[in-house]
Amino acid sequence: MSMEYIQRYYSVPARVGGRIRYTGGRHAMLGTITESQGQYIMVQLDGQQHSMPYHPTWGIEYLDGQKTNA
Repeated sequence: MSMEYIQRYYSVPARVGGRIRYTGGRHAMLGTITESQGQYIMVQLDGQQHSMPYHPTWGIEYLDGQKTNA
């Protein structure tokens, strides 16, 4: 699935290079979207060397002004 599919299906402003705040863990962490993989966005959290898959609406705050409904 493409980033465009994720944007439309989940109604999120996900884009490669976009900044996010992940709030699904113990502490909020900032990261950058690197690509899409299936229905997930791949995010490289600040300070990490590799991207990991995250659901586009679970614990993700898009820092360009829009938040998800989860």
